[in-house]
Amino acid sequence: MPTETTSRRAPSGGRSLEHPARADIRLADVLHALADPVRLRIVCALAAADGELNCADIELPVSKSTCTHHFRVLREHGVIQQLYRGTAKMNGLRRADLEALFPGLIDGVLRAADLQAGRLGEE
Repeated sequence: MPTETTSRRAPSGGRSLEHPARADIRLADVLHALADPVRLRIVCALAAADGELNCADIELPVSKSTCTHHFRVLREHGVIQQLYRGTAKMNGLRRADLEALFPGLIDGVLRAADLQAGRLGEE
């Protein structure tokens, strides 16, 4: 994944999804996106993955349409990047962009989520 994401379109004939440019990502938006337990679960799964994940690779306790909503919120708020590879929509954490803007935020959130999961027996 690129280290700096900008709003862009796929090559001619390809499908694309709009992403905020790094400079347009706001802390309040990122925190809003991370505040939902389902979206936090998505971010934890992406952070633990070795590369990109397909939406279906992340088991979530909600309907497909609700999953789509949560992925869209994360993308529109600059937390994840979504790309089409053939018919699959692949997802990756925008770790480099978020680290450049808000140093330590994602690592701190991931540590806190892990501690919470252990405390609540959700591992």
